[in-house]
Amino acid sequence: MNSTTTDQDPPFHRLHRPGDPFILPCAWDVASARLFAEAGHPAVGTSSLGVAAGIGAADEERETMTAMVDLLKNLRRALPESLLTCDFEDGYSGDPAEVVDILRDAFAVRRDAATGEGPGLAGLAVDGLNIEDSARGHLVEPRELAAKVSAIKEAFPSLFVNARIDTYWTGQDKLGETLERMRRYAGSGADGIFVPGDLDLETIAQIVRACPLPVNVLASPRFSRDQFAEAGVARISTGSLLYRAAISAAVHSLSGLNEDRPAQTANVLSYRAVSTLGD
Repeated sequence: MNSTTTDQDPPFHRLHRPGDPFILPCAWDVASARLFAEAGHPAVGTSSLGVAAGIGAADEERETMTAMVDLLKNLRRALPESLLTCDFEDGYSGDPAEVVDILRDAFAVRRDAATGEGPGLAGLAVDGLNIEDSARGHLVEPRELAAKVSAIKEAFPSLFVNARIDTYWTGQDKLGETLERMRRYAGSGADGIFVPGDLDLETIAQIVRACPLPVNVLASPRFSRDQFAEAGVARISTGSLLYRAAISAAVHSLSGLNEDRPAQTANVLSYRAVSTLGD
């Protein structure tokens, strides 16, 4: 059974309650993040696909680092009280020490000289991150991610490190290998385990039963929050879903104009409402 958090744990850690999952909306810009926070979500993540598409780059190809860093710094300024976590791909490097240097250099924020207080944890703009065990669409040896997780936790003990296992994501639907990787990453100091992909509830429940850490899954067209809760899930990430939903709605709206229909503005935020999101 998964471990539970205590009052002494950082706030982002405490959101992870097995059997009572929170929904993590993943933003692609400041406006979307503000809307998600205003909707009552205590934590906001980022969508690497949304960030990659925004700069015309391929996702999971180590091309988003600068754009992701810029986005997170802007999110921290716009949402100083919100909990933030980001998709950190595979750490943008195969070298654990370099991954730590990237984190320290890219996500450092100013802290008050007198009190030492500031947003984020350990001087970082983020409270957590996902780091995955695949690179450019291919699984890597588990020891590689284990070494990165260990190095990150040694440098930033309070940071929530969500170790993402990409067995199912890359089409290698092997529960045994997934569990072996999970044990390796948990032993390296990870705070959570993320297994994206179209997993059935029994497979998810088996992972939860075997995992000593909170388990994170992707939002699914097949299962509700309550069903994930029954399986013991602690966190439901939207991944790229909200970004894809937004651009799909835009294309649908445009198709109506192309077909000589009036613009459809029902349930669309006003210009003024969106313009204030940048204030």
